[in-house]
Amino acid sequence: MLPFTVNFKVSARTLTGALNAHNKAAVDWGWQGLIAYGCHSLVVVIDSNTAQTLQVLEKHKADVVKVKWARENYHHNIGSPYSLRLASADVNGKIIVWDVAAGVAQCEIQEHAKPIQDVQWLWNQDASRDLLLAIHPPNYIVLWNADTGTKLWKKSYADNILSFSFDPFDPSHLTLLTSEGIVFISDFSPSKPPSGPGKKVYISSPHSSPAHNKLAAATGAKKALNKVKILITQEKPSAEFITLNDCLQLAYLPSKRNHMLLLYPREILILDLEVNQTVGVIAIERTGVPFLQVIPCFQRDGLFCLHENGCITLRVRRSYNSIFTTSNEEPDPDPVQELTYDLRSQCDAIRVTKTVRPFSMVCCPVNENAAALIVSDGRVMIWELKSAVCNRNSRSSSSGVSPLYSPVSFCGIPVGVLQNKLPDLSLDNMIGQSAIAGEEHPKGPILQEVHLRFLLTGLLSGLPSPQFAIRMCPPLTTKNIKVYQPLLAVGTSNGSVLVYHLTSGLLHKELSVHSCEVKGIEWTSLTGFLSFATSTPNNMGLVRNELQLVDLPTGRSIAFRGERGNDESPIEMIKVSHLKQYLAVIFKDKPLELWDVRTCTILREMSKNFPAITALEWSPSHNLKSLRKKQLATREAMARQTVVSDTELSVVESSVISLLQEAESKSELSQNISAREHFVFTDNDGQVYHLTVEGNSVKDSARIPPDGSMGSITCIAWKGDTLVLGDMDGNLNFWDLKGRVSRGIPTHRSWVRKIRFAPGKGNQKLIAMYNDGAEVWDTKEVQMVSSLRSGRNVTFRILDVDWCTSDKVILASDDGCIRVLEMSMKSTCFRMDEQELTEPVWCPYLLVPRASLALKAFLLHQPWNGQYSLDISQVDYPENEEIKNLLQEQLNSLSNDIKKLLLDPEFTLLQRCLLVSRLYGDESELHFWTVAAHYLHSLSQEKPAGTPASKETMPRDKVNNPLDICYDILCENAYFQKFQLERVNLQEVKRSTYDHTRKCTDQLLLLGQTDRAVQLLLETSADNQHYYCDSLKACLVTTVTSSGPSQSTIKLVATNMIANGKLAEGVQLLCLIDKAADACRYLQTYGEWNRAAWLAKVRLSSEECADVLKRWVDHLCSPQVNQKSKALLVLLSLGCFFSVAETLHSMRYFDRAALFVEACLKYGAVGVTEDTEKLISAIYADYARSLKNLGFKQGAVLFASKAGAAGRDLLNELDSPKQERTEE
Repeated sequence: MLPFTVNFKVSARTLTGALNAHNKAAVDWGWQGLIAYGCHSLVVVIDSNTAQTLQVLEKHKADVVKVKWARENYHHNIGSPYSLRLASADVNGKIIVWDVAAGVAQCEIQEHAKPIQDVQWLWNQDASRDLLLAIHPPNYIVLWNADTGTKLWKKSYADNILSFSFDPFDPSHLTLLTSEGIVFISDFSPSKPPSGPGKKVYISSPHSSPAHNKLAAATGAKKALNKVKILITQEKPSAEFITLNDCLQLAYLPSKRNHMLLLYPREILILDLEVNQTVGVIAIERTGVPFLQVIPCFQRDGLFCLHENGCITLRVRRSYNSIFTTSNEEPDPDPVQELTYDLRSQCDAIRVTKTVRPFSMVCCPVNENAAALIVSDGRVMIWELKSAVCNRNSRSSSSGVSPLYSPVSFCGIPVGVLQNKLPDLSLDNMIGQSAIAGEEHPKGPILQEVHLRFLLTGLLSGLPSPQFAIRMCPPLTTKNIKVYQPLLAVGTSNGSVLVYHLTSGLLHKELSVHSCEVKGIEWTSLTGFLSFATSTPNNMGLVRNELQLVDLPTGRSIAFRGERGNDESPIEMIKVSHLKQYLAVIFKDKPLELWDVRTCTILREMSKNFPAITALEWSPSHNLKSLRKKQLATREAMARQTVVSDTELSVVESSVISLLQEAESKSELSQNISAREHFVFTDNDGQVYHLTVEGNSVKDSARIPPDGSMGSITCIAWKGDTLVLGDMDGNLNFWDLKGRVSRGIPTHRSWVRKIRFAPGKGNQKLIAMYNDGAEVWDTKEVQMVSSLRSGRNVTFRILDVDWCTSDKVILASDDGCIRVLEMSMKSTCFRMDEQELTEPVWCPYLLVPRASLALKAFLLHQPWNGQYSLDISQVDYPENEEIKNLLQEQLNSLSNDIKKLLLDPEFTLLQRCLLVSRLYGDESELHFWTVAAHYLHSLSQEKPAGTPASKETMPRDKVNNPLDICYDILCENAYFQKFQLERVNLQEVKRSTYDHTRKCTDQLLLLGQTDRAVQLLLETSADNQHYYCDSLKACLVTTVTSSGPSQSTIKLVATNMIANGKLAEGVQLLCLIDKAADACRYLQTYGEWNRAAWLAKVRLSSEECADVLKRWVDHLCSPQVNQKSKALLVLLSLGCFFSVAETLHSMRYFDRAALFVEACLKYGAVGVTEDTEKLISAIYADYARSLKNLGFKQGAVLFASKAGAAGRDLLNELDSPKQERTEE
């Protein structure tokens, strides 16, 4: 059995409380799985799985307004490891970039002294992963290098900027929400500031636009909502329509390109930016609760919405099955064609009061299946989405909401019914995609209908709002070491007492003891305390006093003074004697009461003429030792008596002993040896009285006249032979009782509120609390050790102080926090690896870089030695024991569901790569493996067995289980075309002005939908200036397909147009005569790469499309563009797996390259030729070398042996130490 150890190492920490109004939007959930939020000027970091506080960062001098985790969208290796980086910005315009694990600030950034409006890391991290964009009020955006703190560029705009949003599909697009409207920037680049003022549009609000009111009158409200036209205009709307300041938030939809949402309190508008038109409105009924915030999802077209009552709802886009007809005939006019988001799940609301209201919500960026709500009182609630399969019969068809189905695949690959899967892993593994128009859901036994619900899986509550009275439990001694727990009791303003365990920083117990504000607490043992509270005084100045004795293990609380306490003078303080025998209760205008703590009886109520007490302290000296000696002598006599034969004892002696035995047994029962104890107190004149208490007798023993240099004494502390007095004027008087000398020291800090000695034998340190701070003194040397002043070195005011251990102090402050600090009282963040956590936390980011990467390799290359195992000691990893233990702790902290998957032999390599990238929160790997798994699997399925594998095959057009549309240009062509058609249908239904109609016509022509384009062209009214032009264009489109000469003429006209700057019109003409390939080439020549890729996907055959996309890949890889990670994904979507492996190797992504090659070989996706063999062995050899650098020997041997000739030298190197050992 393990020896019993008790952990009483208390590290410096901060217990946080309620938040400040400035902290409202200061919260972020990082890819690393941690949530950071601002609490006054602190930044708190918690683990989302176990809801434990991992770190509290303290360096800001003002309230924190924004926090943002760095993105993980880059390849991680030993040079750029997994690390916890966080940027936080405050009201004074300071931005601090933290290394969270070490708790140190990496750099500090300051431009102006105004609150930062918004701050974000750039998501495209190919060129640099340290870039941070910030809004410095009123109208500047500044790009910073967050590693060095250097300013890269600064740009000002005409209006005040409120927030901004990056386009998740194109890093050069940025949108600013300003006080006047919206500014679109299309040339954002890290190297230089955007040119020009950007494209500015105004929005007339949904409520005030006249169109809205007219419609409402004409038809029912429901119809009106479907027809709401939001007018996005280039002109400034007239004054009565400017209500954009209602707009709470602007965000791009990451689930589909060029869509944006605007959030208003009562509706969410979905805009299609290609036509600047609303294509969907989510409105709240009149009785509904208004929105506060919305987070759009990436994996599915869904929205997490936060409402004003703290309720979080999930809305998912409804699938329209075969509503739209994809042929050229007129679609059925009846169904409402609009993006509709159905409410799929909602969590419980919170009780909103004046002081308690929801602040903001964050969503897990990796899995999008959990949301955390931050409440103003400091609570963090973590809600997780769970999916449940429901049987067909129970479904109520009346709900009118189309069913949600579970997806066919798990972790990127279709799985059978019996295979192990974990649907709650992430949102895209819970629910399948919304079907696109004209597609039925694939029917089959695998398709299961699912319901989603929110489950509260984590709750972290903060301290209540101040005032606080704090008291640490009695100190650790050699006698109580077996049972000791460092507990801190905190009395609060609502009458409850919170007991915190200071090694973990967690709430141990919350006890509702009183009905009014707790004024003081004194411990009577390690497991019990006395606390007192006083109600507000009546007009006579009398109050109700409550004095309770609380037993901590049972929570039982008894009224210590029985019936007393109503309508009497308020209790000023209570003091428990050194041996916890006696209690002195001091009142404001009433004589002192002395009580016996053990029996709850009153020993003495002093007479009316007893002096008024200003300060009181019990002496540490007592006669317990001499009493114990007497007791021992008795016991020895008894022992003697039993040994000696009875006859030799005289009758008298035996009777004495029987009396002694009786007394002894009584005292054993109650342990009531009443030792003699002393206390001193001072009166209003400063005279010091010394009284002795023994049993129930109280004797006055000495009086010492007042010291002339001291004012009115406010507090006394006594330890050993030192007695310290503090007074109203900030003087401290040190008495050395042995040497009979006293020293007065003026601190010039006004009223001494409290003085306390530190615990520990011979420890003569003392903390003094003043109105404006605190000081630690060494009473042996009579000199100050450290000092803290509100307003000078800290922003908060101190409410109460105590000692936590012999070298750490506790400060309660008015910002609602309680800090455990070193004696220097400097605020420090702790190292996260020194933290004592009650529950293990999965966070590989906390390991040293070598270890986190070795752990990843260990998980990815299962099985080891032919067996699947999560025991790191099974593999040859010659690292020191401490690191191995840390790795094993990480592995043990994984959930059982994840362990089951990792140990499942059926779980393929691709699925394993995807799962590990989710566990590590590695954004770039997640996208790479999602696309790789999809195309490796789908291409291997459709390849006939006979064909040689070397020819790189193209994706077929028939798609059963397409790649999610959030991957946009990477999707299969057929699916992409369908999506674009659905989109143009929607735009057509929603158009409200001639401009919109014209944009729809252009799109229809590019998509080859000529008949519908002609219909739209003929709609142009005769008084429009474009009437003649459009009529001619309609004639041209209908006749164009005829003769050969007309084709050459049109081609000539088109090339001339393009040459003269009319690119879009020229491209349209080329598309009319089926020369879309030429059109793409022109677009690429003029730098319209995205447009060219779009056109190729919707108009060209797969071979021609591949040519266009391969040119795009070359462009993306060029040094001035440097978007190689995007290029890799495009190559994957083309099925060019060999090129992918080559590119990965050239980028030195050895781990990803090796895993990818293994996967390709399993799927037979790369043919075995001389070139491929050479490349593969080079990749394996380089990967083995990198594993060797990590110290992961067995992995290195594994890949060196796979690398053939290239790995031979390395194998010899790895084997040689073994041989040396055997030779020795």
